[in-house]
Amino acid sequence: MMNDLLIFGVGGMGRDTLWLAQRINQVKPTWNILGFLDDSPAAQGRVINGCPVLGTIEAVADYPNAFLVCAIGSSAVRRRLTEKMKALNPAARFATLIDPDTIVAENAEIGEGVVICARNYVSVNSRISDHCLIGAGCTVGHDAVLDEYVTLYPGVNVSGAVHLHEGCEMGTGSQIIQCLSVGERTIVGAGATVVRDLPPDCTAVGVPAKPIKDHS
Repeated sequence: MMNDLLIFGVGGMGRDTLWLAQRINQVKPTWNILGFLDDSPAAQGRVINGCPVLGTIEAVADYPNAFLVCAIGSSAVRRRLTEKMKALNPAARFATLIDPDTIVAENAEIGEGVVICARNYVSVNSRISDHCLIGAGCTVGHDAVLDEYVTLYPGVNVSGAVHLHEGCEMGTGSQIIQCLSVGERTIVGAGATVVRDLPPDCTAVGVPAKPIKDHS
């Protein structure tokens, strides 16, 4: 039996997520993809990559039995929209989508609403919490912990025993060495290398990564 699926967001991540669900179906028919939801007026009534836009986020209430996935790259925006979906449908269920090309250790923990794109590697005893998003070509080392709403953009390398706190973002091609942490809501810039712990609510860039902006 296939499960109904709604994808929030028609941007690049949303279209990637549509493709991801289609790739999963090629291996095992799993998802009956109903369509997109998006709050942009320009998206309404369109068909995007063969998939219709069924309405704004309020349409979640019209599909009480569908699984949902919020395909938005920004951790903060993804959190806000996911919480709104939960308010619109308190019984909402969120899909976990893992590309068939991804290698996930049997004892890794993966939460609900997680999106993991192609060619990723998730090592032993790691934990990826609810509503994380992992772009293509990332590695997550042994014993690493990704708290809720973490975003890894493409090509990120997370070493062993790293702790990425809630809502932080690792930019494209960034790296973090073993046993370090990145604080809540911190953004690590593209190509940066994290060699010491980073505090919450900042933007850090460079090699080595250094905070350049405080968001608190």
